[in-house]
Amino acid sequence: MSDISLLEKKIGIKFNNKDLLTQAVVHRSYLNEHPDFKLDHNERLEFLGDAVLELVVTEHLYKNYPNPEGELTNWRASLVNGDALAEVAQDLAIESFLLMSKGETKDKNSKARQYILANAMEAIIGAIYLEHGMEKTAKFITKNIISRLANILANKLYIDPKSLFQEKAQEKLGITPVYKVISSSGPDHAKIFRVGVYLDKELIATGEGSSKQEAQIQAAQKGVSKKNWNN
Repeated sequence: MSDISLLEKKIGIKFNNKDLLTQAVVHRSYLNEHPDFKLDHNERLEFLGDAVLELVVTEHLYKNYPNPEGELTNWRASLVNGDALAEVAQDLAIESFLLMSKGETKDKNSKARQYILANAMEAIIGAIYLEHGMEKTAKFITKNIISRLANILANKLYIDPKSLFQEKAQEKLGITPVYKVISSSGPDHAKIFRVGVYLDKELIATGEGSSKQEAQIQAAQKGVSKKNWNN
């Protein structure tokens, strides 16, 4: 188990109750292998942190932007979705502190790992709130999460990739993209789909995912980058 004081340094916040921060990085699977572990898993902290995060981000957007509700909702979603939170967790090196089963520890690059990281990020926010209250929690969220908003707005990352790719393809080329499954592999309960996005008959990019929709979104993201349509 990693020294929790190192995690305090990573997030820049000291805890009197070290168990609270430790619990924030305990995945349910860890307790299956360590039934005598003194702490519970992090799901209740995650529940709290999710609500605190949404409130802080919502208040920031409301106070600083006069945009209509629909736009603010999209911006908020781009800041607090699982992929975004997993990225924040990776930047803070949270992964090295996660307490998981051996099986989960080995599964480094899966969608499940991203989900675990995002949940741990929310749980840490919940722990900070319980230990220090709203003001310090809001500063942490502003520094590590809301600070990403400028890049999101500049690159229109709040627009879902499929919508952005279609909008640009129609605007610049007068063509509507088509998505086709190129291949699928794995057992029925864990299939991986490879999907291509085409403009007319030209294959622009491919994506992979555990669902066709997920693969399409990745293909669209790559297509936007390949065509330099972020701007």
